[in-house]
Amino acid sequence: MKKETTLSKSLSWAFFLNLLFAIIELIGGYLTNSTAIITDAFHDFMDAAAIGAALIMDRFSKKPASATYHFGYRRFALLSALALSAILLVGAAFMMYHAIQTFGIKKEVNSLGMLGLAILGIVINGFAFFKIKKGDAPHNHSHAHAHSHDATDANSKAIMLHLLEDVMGWVAVLVGAIVMYFTQWYWIDPLLTLLIGLFIAYNAVTNLWNTFKILLQAAPQTINVNALSKDITEIIGVNETVSVKLWSIDGVENIANIQVKINDLEHYPIVRTKIKALLKNEYHINDSTIEII
Repeated sequence: MKKETTLSKSLSWAFFLNLLFAIIELIGGYLTNSTAIITDAFHDFMDAAAIGAALIMDRFSKKPASATYHFGYRRFALLSALALSAILLVGAAFMMYHAIQTFGIKKEVNSLGMLGLAILGIVINGFAFFKIKKGDAPHNHSHAHAHSHDATDANSKAIMLHLLEDVMGWVAVLVGAIVMYFTQWYWIDPLLTLLIGLFIAYNAVTNLWNTFKILLQAAPQTINVNALSKDITEIIGVNETVSVKLWSIDGVENIANIQVKINDLEHYPIVRTKIKALLKNEYHINDSTIEII
């Protein structure tokens, strides 16, 4: 429960920081005459609304299992992950459209003002990113056979993705502001808007696809199914691992259905206990069904 409390606080931090900085961006974009900053301000307003919805959904997803939802409400968090990714796509499309519309318009941009906002954007979004990353860090380490990256739920992953994109976007704005200050190449401003929009769209589509895979019950990417099957077969008393079926509730909580052939049915309780221990201790799968065929 400590992790859940920490994550909820981190999401709250991300919401208020995003909303506050969106207001600062809107004012700063107007004062600096920067299309990139103004469009990103509207993008951040949409994201603040999405993070607020994600915060509510995250808390709702912590409800215990019920007679209707036997695995609990954790999968509801995927809905906010989908919504946040979709909003990122809409914001990216808006940014790219506006960038293309302003490419031929000559206007002077306050590059020093952009520079200051870029530094502030890097600091605020970077702080929010690490707050959520720390709050969502799983307390279990991955098994040696698993992929090296840690599992995080799709909801917080979508928000971390947004914040990381914003940090990288502000780094690009920082570089662009420096170049404009020394060269007066103000066409860099709409170019930055277009590139940031493309980057956000690409990553939002990727996150959407990963979330859909969880909803479609694809095998978790963090677990090597072949290695798990081999480990089960090596348990004394197991003749053959016939089937290993894995899926995930929300990208963190995984479920297994295992079918094995054993030497002697009298050994079933011992074999079942050993397989359960392997799944729990080595692969962090607490919910499993072991079948003998």
